[in-house]
Amino acid sequence: MSATVFAASEAKEKNTTLMTDELSLYDTPESQLRYEEPEVGHVEQGVASLRKTVEPYISWCQEKTQFTVEKVQSYYNTVEPGVNNTQNIVKDIYAFLNDPPSEFYASVGVIGFSGILGLYLAKGSTIKRLTFPTGLMALSASMFYPQHAASVARTTKDYIFSRGSEGRVVLEELLRGKSPSKDKVEKTQKTDSQKSS
Repeated sequence: MSATVFAASEAKEKNTTLMTDELSLYDTPESQLRYEEPEVGHVEQGVASLRKTVEPYISWCQEKTQFTVEKVQSYYNTVEPGVNNTQNIVKDIYAFLNDPPSEFYASVGVIGFSGILGLYLAKGSTIKRLTFPTGLMALSASMFYPQHAASVARTTKDYIFSRGSEGRVVLEELLRGKSPSKDKVEKTQKTDSQKSS
């Protein structure tokens, strides 16, 4: 079987490709353009001077605005829990008044009427104006809500008893001639003299 074999020659072929810059068709003339600063006109000078004049006031306004926004945010953060609690209370009251117990409006009417009757009967002194309506309203409320009235009476009795016993102790010390403040002063003087010696 016969085949043709080509041998590689050592002589390199001449590179005949040209670059686009070498061709005369693609020559670009040198640009004659150069950048020049535009002249500053009267309007630009006025705007620049106005900007320099107003700049301290603008920075002051920005600082005050930022300070005010921070204060409002801190105030809102402190007030927000109270507002949320108030909203919840109002929602609960609204839900309760939409579906109240059967005798709720009658009891509120009687309690309100007893308060007005107490105001009518309390002509004269200021003490009567305070005690008569409050007492009649409390009496009416205790007839409609006896359990709540009993718990309030118990709490009030305990409070009055504790204050009365404190007052009795203070009165006894005053009658003996010893004041609680004098005892404290004497004790502190004794401890100070013991520390110094």
